Amino acid sequence: MSLLSVGGLGAAELKVGYVDTQRIFREAPAAQKAAKKLESEFSRRDQELQRMAKQLQGLQESLEKNGVTMGESERRAKEKELGDLSREFQRRQREFREDLNLRQNEENAAIIEKANRAIKQIADADKYDLILQDVVWVSPRLDVTDRVIKALSDGK
Repeated sequence: MSLLSVGGLGAAELKVGYVDTQRIFREAPAAQKAAKKLESEFSRRDQELQRMAKQLQGLQESLEKNGVTMGESERRAKEKELGDLSREFQRRQREFREDLNLRQNEENAAIIEKANRAIKQIADADKYDLILQDVVWVSPRLDVTDRVIKALSDGK
């Protein structure tokens, strides 16, 4: 929190604050709750993908190890099975990433909406003229992130 004299505006002073959005995503209880919610929502699918990856690896290793001793038709069947499983795995993995990204964006949007309301309340209560987010550098004395996280913790 600081007062800044702006050239060309005479004696006009601005009260400026700063909010670290990434800290809000890491530290705010709403963000931590959202992360746990997403983990729970997607853990079963993630485990299925891990199981499928192990199955693919086992099939690949088996084919490499026993491919030379297999008959031509058996080897082709195993290669086809490996190719089919690999394509299915890639499809499921892509869908998983897309679904997870979509849900993360939804949860992040809700957190940002709550944070913006808290920032507005802090700005109104303390008569800030300007509150910045995501800057290259800022003096720690301008940082009001802790107050925003506390406001989010209090359920505001």
